Amino acid sequence: MESDESSVAVVTGTSTGIGFATALELARHGHKVFAGMRDTNKAHALATASEQEGLDVTIVALDVTSAVSTDAAFARIRRAGPVNVLVNNAGIGGATPLELTPEDEHRAIFETNYFGAVRCIQAVLPEMRERCRGTIVNVTSMEGLVAMPNQIPYSATKWALECLGEALAHEVFRFNVRVVNVEPGVIMTQIFDNSTAATRYDRESPYQPIMRRNGKMFKAGFEANVQPERVAETILAAISSPEYRLRWPVGEDAEGMFNGRRAIDDEKWIEMGADLSDEDYNRRYEEYFGVRLS
Repeated sequence: MESDESSVAVVTGTSTGIGFATALELARHGHKVFAGMRDTNKAHALATASEQEGLDVTIVALDVTSAVSTDAAFARIRRAGPVNVLVNNAGIGGATPLELTPEDEHRAIFETNYFGAVRCIQAVLPEMRERCRGTIVNVTSMEGLVAMPNQIPYSATKWALECLGEALAHEVFRFNVRVVNVEPGVIMTQIFDNSTAATRYDRESPYQPIMRRNGKMFKAGFEANVQPERVAETILAAISSPEYRLRWPVGEDAEGMFNGRRAIDDEKWIEMGADLSDEDYNRRYEEYFGVRLS
């Protein structure tokens, strides 16, 4: 449990969305927060919000894809004291069938979403292990729980991060270091705007039905209107809970996908890629996952 006033917390990807909300939420609850962002020219909103509330938030340049940037950021952070909480939130997305996804784009998503988290974990873990104290939070996704067509690079990075979190939790359990995976569903953030270049929709593509159904899933999520603050509150609960739990889905869609995918066999999920009518596809989706598609 991490709740004392001297606790140093690092949150990555804080210029907007989940990272922004999490930096403020942790600071409100006594953490000295170092808010990492790749482009500090985007720091104004967070700096203003934290100043207005009188919160202990320090913005640091932190590009998780760069070892030089990561090393420099954590060297600065350590001067304030040992890191007790790390929130790996920085991430990028995209929505394109695998056949149409350039390899460099696929690698770039892994570099941020997976290897970026690895860099940050390796920066804080030796001291956490030696002190027998610390919490590592990986912000994954419901797509780390369900292999999502039309978003294979993104989903694969989140599966990788889910795997890392589960295995690392085992490795460091004896050292009293807590690792948790927080799995948001569709959250109202700018990741969708930021991933426009890696999102392709083509009415003439043979993959058009898959593209369109992926879009319908997100439309249902937008209608649910789950805000980043709900994820931030879940992260706070995960690091503060006296009882340990590895996985923390956020949102009814994430809960539905988490539970529903485990209730059906692999073949039923894969068969949803067949040439189904919208009525049939929507019926199955609601039956399996409790999410109504329009």
